[in-house]
Amino acid sequence: MPTDSTLSPDQLQRIANDLRDDWPTGRAVDFEEAVDFHESLPREKRFAPVLESADRPLLQPRAGVPCLEDQIDLLRYLQEEGGADLLPTTIDSYTRDNEYEKAEEGLAASRNGAADELNGFPAVNHGVEDCRRLVRALDAPIEVRHGTPDARLLAMVTLAGGFQSFEGGPISYNIPYTKRHDLATTIEHWQFVDRLCGAYTERGVTINREPFGPLTGTLVPPCIAIAVMLVEGQLAATQGVRSLTLGYGQVGNLVQDVAALRALRALGEEYLPDEVTVTTVFHEWMGGFPPDEARANGVISLGGATAAVARPDKVITKSPQEFQGVPTKEANAAGLRTTRQLIDMMIEQDIDLNGIEEERRLIERATRALMDAIYDAGDGDVARGIVRAFDAGTMDVPFAPSDAAEGAVLPARDDDGRVRIFEFGDLALPDEIRETHAALLGERARTEGRDQSFRMVADDVDAISEGRLIGRPNGGDPTGGASDAD
Repeated sequence: MPTDSTLSPDQLQRIANDLRDDWPTGRAVDFEEAVDFHESLPREKRFAPVLESADRPLLQPRAGVPCLEDQIDLLRYLQEEGGADLLPTTIDSYTRDNEYEKAEEGLAASRNGAADELNGFPAVNHGVEDCRRLVRALDAPIEVRHGTPDARLLAMVTLAGGFQSFEGGPISYNIPYTKRHDLATTIEHWQFVDRLCGAYTERGVTINREPFGPLTGTLVPPCIAIAVMLVEGQLAATQGVRSLTLGYGQVGNLVQDVAALRALRALGEEYLPDEVTVTTVFHEWMGGFPPDEARANGVISLGGATAAVARPDKVITKSPQEFQGVPTKEANAAGLRTTRQLIDMMIEQDIDLNGIEEERRLIERATRALMDAIYDAGDGDVARGIVRAFDAGTMDVPFAPSDAAEGAVLPARDDDGRVRIFEFGDLALPDEIRETHAALLGERARTEGRDQSFRMVADDVDAISEGRLIGRPNGGDPTGGASDAD
């Protein structure tokens, strides 16, 4: 059972030595020489200072292709044509599963063929020097984005290669991403990642860490997402991380999303140590997109409008080709420009939305209840507590593939489109909050003239991809009657 304690220098070095033999590029990692490389980078390539000093939400897409020169060209295009403020390097699926031999085969096939045989950049296979070539070639800071339960070797190679931001965490890259990794083991793996980031930070090279806020990306109740961010933030802070970007995935109701982002920032500053700089990132809609690009642009625009009101430090953008899978560089850049247009038009307006503070209080009460249950389960130790809480179902995530989560929690939208909890399972929320959610879902059921049932959950999962927010029956008419168009 892991505990929330700082790895010693000897433990860090021993694990690093063991990892070097997992793939040949690991042997080229030299911490002292890597610190020198980071110190040679100009300020505009240093992730934490750029993010933390921004006076407006910075935009960052997702993007990764197998070959180095193609990745450089892609990121240059997104910066120059899309206006990206921060750049990503999205890692391929084989690397996420630590299958470096398969990644090597895919990289070789991509180099020798006309098509990309990997869905991202295999940074471990490229090694330290190729990562540095990428960092040198671009004008903006670059983050590693991946989805790897065991990201230890990936962190060693990419941090030595000059990347200064690393996404993910032991819960957010376990529960939504994998079935076969137990939570206690992923916590131990990520304690190494965070301690490595802390070691760089202690040498004056601040490494930004970004837990993955959207989780399963499908109607995740804000209190669950925020509690995971706070736990991963605390685990990282124990290991010496001092720049944390807490994430949240859009659910689509403007008031609830703004309230959640404000709660995320406030609770992050409250629960994390004073020496940690807390920033926030807003992920545009992570669920199903409409197949029609014009409608997809509408979904993206709602994300931009939300960001303009909530003012997170960073926005992860989407493209109008999300329905098709990996977008073209042109579509990816278009998603950036659409978001920027909405933010730039709205951010100077004084927009006052009713209900934000009431919704924020509800989210914060629920989040505190979950955090209390985690602390109680671990006798004050957050690492032990989160494992035990998931084991008991007092912490849970909807639609999770991982065996570490019960997956008993089911969400549905209320009559205003806010995400509520339909089935609680054993989630550690008090009766008062359960009754509030049930009453709000009951109002929707009465509006639609149907019983509360799993059908509401299923309808809501598909709603945005079908052109609506709420999965109402009868073609979206809440009364069940004829619409004006009829």
